Amino acid sequence: MQEKKVVFKILRYKPAVIDPPRYQEFELSVDENTSVLDGLENIRLAQDATLMYRHSCHHSSCGTCACMINGQAALACITRVFSLNTSTVMLEPLEGFERLGDLAVDMRGFFTDISKDWSCLREVEKGKSANIPQGIDRFVRFEDCIECGSCVAACPVSGKRREFLGPAVLAAIHREMIKSPARKSDLLALASGKRGERHCERALHCSRVCPTAVYPARHIADLRRIIGSKI
Repeated sequence: MQEKKVVFKILRYKPAVIDPPRYQEFELSVDENTSVLDGLENIRLAQDATLMYRHSCHHSSCGTCACMINGQAALACITRVFSLNTSTVMLEPLEGFERLGDLAVDMRGFFTDISKDWSCLREVEKGKSANIPQGIDRFVRFEDCIECGSCVAACPVSGKRREFLGPAVLAAIHREMIKSPARKSDLLALASGKRGERHCERALHCSRVCPTAVYPARHIADLRRIIGSKI
């Protein structure tokens, strides 16, 4: 298996310790299967135990390992180092979020506008003709959004207009409208309000970086059409 040496150039930050932030370089060997997260684990275990980053599932289901990889928001767990085609991997915390330490950011603000009343489940699109087991009415699954924050980090508007609801929230509003038609009026009022879709500049960056193909820009476009038809 092919191997090569690469340098991980990581923006380090610890309040009152590594402050102001500065880059630190780590050299390590990687092969074709090494993910960016594997590299971070290697550094933490073998070179610097103080390195901070978020991770959990290691297979793109939880969204916690999202960070800026060579300037683009992405999941570290599914980004192969070889696919970056570079000898230096630059890692920075997600843009638009408060830094906690190194690559770890405070995600609490991401959830502020996502109502606890909104369902995180949706009906399964495939297999509707399958036999339903006794005790349930239908098959359901989790929504595609894994709440990684990549779309917010990539959005050119979220970074300069803090009042903007953002692509993830607007996509969630549109999905909730589809699932809960009785709430459509209230949800449309939220989407068309001062913090809503009017701020979107259609850069489409949110859809390009989404690791689970939610395509927030498409949901925002659908909201815009619905709102426009009401005027």
